[in-house]
Amino acid sequence: MPSFISTIKSNPRLKKIALLFLIPANDHKPRLWVRWFLNPFRHTRGKQTIIRRKTRMDVFPFNEFNLGSRSIIEDFATINNGVGDVNIGEHTIIGLGNVIIGPITIGNNVMFAQNIVASGLNHGFEDADVSPSQQKVNCKLITIADDVWIGANSVITAGVTIGRHSVIGAGSIVTKDIPEFCVAVGNPARIIKKYNPVTKNWDKLT
Repeated sequence: MPSFISTIKSNPRLKKIALLFLIPANDHKPRLWVRWFLNPFRHTRGKQTIIRRKTRMDVFPFNEFNLGSRSIIEDFATINNGVGDVNIGEHTIIGLGNVIIGPITIGNNVMFAQNIVASGLNHGFEDADVSPSQQKVNCKLITIADDVWIGANSVITAGVTIGRHSVIGAGSIVTKDIPEFCVAVGNPARIIKKYNPVTKNWDKLT
């Protein structure tokens, strides 16, 4: 299957034909037959996972979507792997109203609160004679390590890595990597605390 998909992706004509079969015209979600008969055999879901009924699953068979055991995607969330793989680990919560656009890797025991946007996708804008909506997209992998907690209404931008057991305060805009065992807040997010393994305290940074 991967080599077949790679062949289609590398041939613009085949890719265009394949997309017509997979996606309705002027739409961004897969056709019903893709959701019912193709995706279940292409993507993996671990044991006791929950995807709520009102979640929008814009997932396609030409990229990966994997959901680890005992993870949950809450109502009104949107998951989109159209431009890159979406891999979510075990015991992870994707909260109400989240928007997750690949490429993105989310680890185990991660908490996404409400109304978070994590998008590995950006539209080009450099050509002033062409609308950004018509310019090439540019994608960079987002990596969220294990045990991360992201507060409500935060935005994680393309290419960012958030290290293990770090916390992102509510309403933060994360535009740069955050190391492990840190607390970051603000727009753009900056580190305000870091865990000290010697004293076992979360030290404030001056």
